[in-house]
Amino acid sequence: MTAAARQRFVQCASPKGLHRMAYLEWGDPKNEHVLVCVHGLTRCARDFDALAAALSGHYRVVCPDVAGRGDSEWLSDPLLYQLPQYLADMVTLVARLDVEGVDWLGTSMGGLIGMALAAQPGTPVRKLVINDAGSVISKVSLERIATFVGMAPVFPDIETAEKYVRTVSAPFGPHTDAEWRFLTEVVLRKTPDGSYRLHYDPKIAEPFRATMPEKDLELWPLWDAIRCPTLVLRGAQSDLLARDTCDKMAQRGPKAKVEEIAGVGHAPTLMHEDQIKLVRDFLLS
Repeated sequence: MTAAARQRFVQCASPKGLHRMAYLEWGDPKNEHVLVCVHGLTRCARDFDALAAALSGHYRVVCPDVAGRGDSEWLSDPLLYQLPQYLADMVTLVARLDVEGVDWLGTSMGGLIGMALAAQPGTPVRKLVINDAGSVISKVSLERIATFVGMAPVFPDIETAEKYVRTVSAPFGPHTDAEWRFLTEVVLRKTPDGSYRLHYDPKIAEPFRATMPEKDLELWPLWDAIRCPTLVLRGAQSDLLARDTCDKMAQRGPKAKVEEIAGVGHAPTLMHEDQIKLVRDFLLS
């Protein structure tokens, strides 16, 4: 972890008890301008290191590890690994931050959590950036993700783990060797025998598979309830967010601004300056 980030924890409640959620905080802790960045299904807070470093002069940037991932505690009941629990945890996080409002950036699952929060009456979300997620989630992409989520592979060394990450994360698009090593290292945990495992609770897959829709998942009621300025980023080769869906998202609900990122599928990592610039220009406009 870079020295510029501070790790903190907040206690959250579920129907089955309490759990600690870890988060990284960048920038001036007294800055009232807060940006919350939330990762995708199998990723972690460290994904936003580059973005947070770039924006920490303007924002207090807060990057949580969603329950069951990274340095956050695992839930006692795996069926709670769903949107209502994640939403409740984020409301608790915003309360801990002691601010009246936040800007929100979410990748994939983090974008869906942001949509759900932005759609609530009295929402604290002032500006919303959704990274390759939206009001219609393709069944094809959910089936692809289901082929690897929760499989709990064990790797003898980091090199083997990196080959795995490069394979399952190939839609992230071109990255340097150093970037792929970073994207690998942040999602690994060393086991007592010296091997490596992925950082998340494999049981996050249970509700994911149990709730697999029979067709594309439509979330238009959430979308139409959002009123804040919204930016949607789409990987041009995304199998999760269709261009046609983006066109409709630009015409209804918050009438989002849409930016497409060439050469990338699901999802842009927001590690590169051209991608960071899209976020910075929208948030600071």
